[in-house]
Amino acid sequence: MKLIKIPEKLYYNYKTNAIFDCYKWDPQFKDSNTLSKYVLVLSEKEAKEVAFLTEKLDKETREAENFLYNNIKYSKNLKLSKKLKKEIKNMTYNSNNNIRLMRYDFHPTVDNSWKISEVNSDVPGGFAEASLLPKLAISLFNNKNYYSINFGEILVKEISKKINKNSNIALIHCTSYSDDRQVMQYLSDTLENMKYNCLCIAQDHIEFKNKKAVCILNNYNINIDFIFRFTPIEWLINIKPKTWRGYFNTITPSCNHPIALFAQTKRFPLIFSELEKNNINLSTWKKLLPKTIEVKKLYNNNNFIYKPVFGRVGEKISIKEACDKDEYKKILKDVKLHPKKYIAQEKFISKALKTEDNKYYHLCLGSYTINTKHAGFYARISPKPRIDSEAEDIPVIIERGNYE
Repeated sequence: MKLIKIPEKLYYNYKTNAIFDCYKWDPQFKDSNTLSKYVLVLSEKEAKEVAFLTEKLDKETREAENFLYNNIKYSKNLKLSKKLKKEIKNMTYNSNNNIRLMRYDFHPTVDNSWKISEVNSDVPGGFAEASLLPKLAISLFNNKNYYSINFGEILVKEISKKINKNSNIALIHCTSYSDDRQVMQYLSDTLENMKYNCLCIAQDHIEFKNKKAVCILNNYNINIDFIFRFTPIEWLINIKPKTWRGYFNTITPSCNHPIALFAQTKRFPLIFSELEKNNINLSTWKKLLPKTIEVKKLYNNNNFIYKPVFGRVGEKISIKEACDKDEYKKILKDVKLHPKKYIAQEKFISKALKTEDNKYYHLCLGSYTINTKHAGFYARISPKPRIDSEAEDIPVIIERGNYE
């Protein structure tokens, strides 16, 4: 793999086109530009290797969550809230009716292997960046060997297998956030081009009648044929009134179903031994995920980091060299005060990629699956080993043939 630089004279137009043509409305975090001036190029060999590992991980994850759905007692050590436990006990799930979308985050390491930091099991993002940005990037280079995987095309094709044309699709998201809306707007426009009716609405704009979803926005009662949920479950449960409960046992097809909770919590690895006793194969997970333990079992070991159980976008991860001094102290204090809200994970050494202009960036390569099949890549890079809100989105393209 390599990072190639977008020519300086082309970058301004590239950024403008990314904003207006590729739904990249938020190419900034505070004072930091988050649209990379580089492109990540994978060899076909590397792309196929990550795709292969991703599908193995996904098979194991789905077997685990289906087992937990039918044997809820084994989820005890996930330490889910009372609210969630109550809903999970009454949860309705049929894997054939729903779409399972996940993204596994891969990192190259200094020993030339791959490690994964987590699975975004609940509401993975980066849709337009994984679909339109690579095409835009390829157009900047005169290389016929470059190609990309269009995640969006794969996703809408899977949705079309579940529902008929002219069906009503609810795109559930936090409507006050532009970074959420850009994801839903991309998906809405793509689906409407395929003759679906899309409603970009908030989570409490739906009620459930006889376990079927109905949109109640503006006092209309519109039957919903498919739910695409982009609001995280752990946010959803704080909604008042408690209209969120229906998401757990609706018979309306969806992506993603709340069964995603089992693998979304970072405590998921803590029940591996129980799952293996029940013949659930987790060998790929154990090979690629660093050792994960309870915070209370860690005693001043610098080879481990702390991660929030429901953390997102790299928040509150205690990689010391990636934190400023005050942030690192605050994380350690919070861990001490709320140890059950964190897990401890063995630290791996991320391999920084060198650019052609002698800069170094750490990489997080997100690899999607849709219903167990690999569905494309989404990547971010950062000069520090923690990939967080200041990291830059970078298009992923593939080069035919192999190179070192």
